[in-house]
Amino acid sequence: MRDKLTAIGVEKQTKQGRYCDGGGLYLLVKPDGRKTWVFRWRDRITGKSRDKGLGRYGKHDVSLAMARVRAGECRNMVWEGKDPIEEAKLELQEKKLAYAMRLTFKDCADRYIAAHRASWKNQKHADQWPSSLNAYASKLMPLPVAKIDTGLVLSCLEPIWQEKTVTATRVRQRIECVLDWATARKYRTGENPARWKGHLNKILPKPTKLNKIVHLSALPYSDVGVFMAKLREKNTLSAKAFELQILTATRPGEVMGAQWSEIDLKAKVWTIPGDRMKAGKPHEIPLSPQATQLLESLPKVSDFTFPGPSLEKGLTTIGSMRLINELHPGITAHAMRSTFRDWAADQTAFPREVCEHALAHQLKDGAEASYFRSTVFPKRVKLMNAWADYCDIETKQDGTVTPIRAKNG
Repeated sequence: MRDKLTAIGVEKQTKQGRYCDGGGLYLLVKPDGRKTWVFRWRDRITGKSRDKGLGRYGKHDVSLAMARVRAGECRNMVWEGKDPIEEAKLELQEKKLAYAMRLTFKDCADRYIAAHRASWKNQKHADQWPSSLNAYASKLMPLPVAKIDTGLVLSCLEPIWQEKTVTATRVRQRIECVLDWATARKYRTGENPARWKGHLNKILPKPTKLNKIVHLSALPYSDVGVFMAKLREKNTLSAKAFELQILTATRPGEVMGAQWSEIDLKAKVWTIPGDRMKAGKPHEIPLSPQATQLLESLPKVSDFTFPGPSLEKGLTTIGSMRLINELHPGITAHAMRSTFRDWAADQTAFPREVCEHALAHQLKDGAEASYFRSTVFPKRVKLMNAWADYCDIETKQDGTVTPIRAKNG
């Protein structure tokens, strides 16, 4: 028997419970007084009862008459051997795919970048995302994200895979991330056509087979003294920033972005916050007497230790690059860290982990890293003082240098 309930009875019903209208339709009154419609049927495969919500009861929601119509649609599905819940999911998926047909790859890329920008380490990385996609994946930008396939992805990658392998690899990874995001948001279905393992690696040659690693040109440590003497003659803010970078064995960007709030001259410690470090962890750097003296000589006209022309940002690395090209063409600012590491290995007895911590490197051995959690700061003080002293030594005429051996390891 159907149509057991009346519109007035449904309106007045406030007692918690389940009230049958017949044909699998029920009014469900919840403890807080809210009322919803439910269609119940017995699954032919499992034999278990299943409930599908038909909407909330109300004058502006689902009335008794509307609920009966929806229940009738569900009964027809059951008679046809279909599952009303799964059918509703498929309908929703079809609607999302139809909507996705209006969403382009660019729409999804913009949303992905907006969602993840705050988690990226620096502005440069955030800027590279849209610029690289616009430059090398421009074919995908106006296309529906649901229609991106392997052929379209390859049309972007193959022209640059041989000549610009590193760039092409990053573009592929970024396309893959955007398409994964679109799939997770139900804007597309199926496998990711930009996936490398088990897919594109069967089509494209392995990047490591194409692009041999070329290490940055580094200054021989025996030439550091002469180089530092020439650098100090420049007496410019960029020269002082580069000198501090050498004395602290830091990365160029870490020095250019340094702020006075990070530096404790009394304690002779420079603490770079994690959001400015490559590994995302704070890094304490002991300041040698030479580094401390250099910092004490700088005027405090901005929050930045090495302010740019506007005083609102730090210097760029352009000044350092020009200095290097002038003083010693062929080397790079970042490679001065390699110079420091070579000196520490060849000319001192400091343990490897001390030298690696000085460079803010993570220990490669996972088991070793899990046990070795000390920053060995006291030993790093001695190491950086010895390095600063070595930087003051000029090579003798016969080409030899005075080696410095660390005392007490």
